Amino acid sequence: MHPDAEQLHSARPRHGWLYALPGGAMPASVACNGELFQHVETFKHDFFAATGLYRGPAGLAVLKINRVTWLGLIPMRWTGRLLCGREVRAYAALQNLAGVPRLIGRVGATGFLHAYVPGHPLGRSEKVSDTFFDELDAVLRAVHAQHMAYVDLNKRQNILMGDDGKPYLIDFQISLMLPPRGWRRLWPLPWLLARFQQADRYHFLKHKRRLRPDLMTPEEWRRVNRLSVWIRLHRAVAGPLTWLRRRILRWLHKSETAAVAGSRAK
Repeated sequence: MHPDAEQLHSARPRHGWLYALPGGAMPASVACNGELFQHVETFKHDFFAATGLYRGPAGLAVLKINRVTWLGLIPMRWTGRLLCGREVRAYAALQNLAGVPRLIGRVGATGFLHAYVPGHPLGRSEKVSDTFFDELDAVLRAVHAQHMAYVDLNKRQNILMGDDGKPYLIDFQISLMLPPRGWRRLWPLPWLLARFQQADRYHFLKHKRRLRPDLMTPEEWRRVNRLSVWIRLHRAVAGPLTWLRRRILRWLHKSETAAVAGSRAK
């Protein structure tokens, strides 16, 4: 067992309800497709999911387990199953896309493994190549072509800068997938999907404006400087809520009795 994992298993957090997994610890090992994967490091552990690095027979992989911890007297495993199922379907739909990690398989009712991409989250002042945003644009367009909206592109941490210098998208937890079949064809769902895809484009241009303004076209400048009603509404609502959430979490962490790996990751 990895030393960090051993420490986690030996102490239980005071505010266990804050974490997706009981005791605030990821499992020391898991099985997937008949192979054993051993815990190496926990990347992130919050209310909805825990994500960590595991080593299997073919190398490194990333395990994500969605919530199973009860919230007081309320069972929450159903949310973990729901979120896991949605994200696995998204990865499966994008299996042949070079800018998305390969899905390995399900782990239990609320978890799954995907291939590890060597790299790091896109930094605020990251130096990127002249082709980086063209490549990210191609990935995003391919996602949209599958009748999906990424939804969470406002967070730079969801864009990986691979060691190969290429962009990768991870974390499809809240992505929206609405293929035009059955009830999904009914209004207002196609309209809603188009609005979220439009927001994806805005956030893509926002990152490009920050990191490579020299590559922005006049049309891209026009689009990124014209905030839609939905972007304004998101800022008005999400900004105060994010501030309040961070203040509450900071206060709770100060009174915590055990260190939970990944609990402070963004």
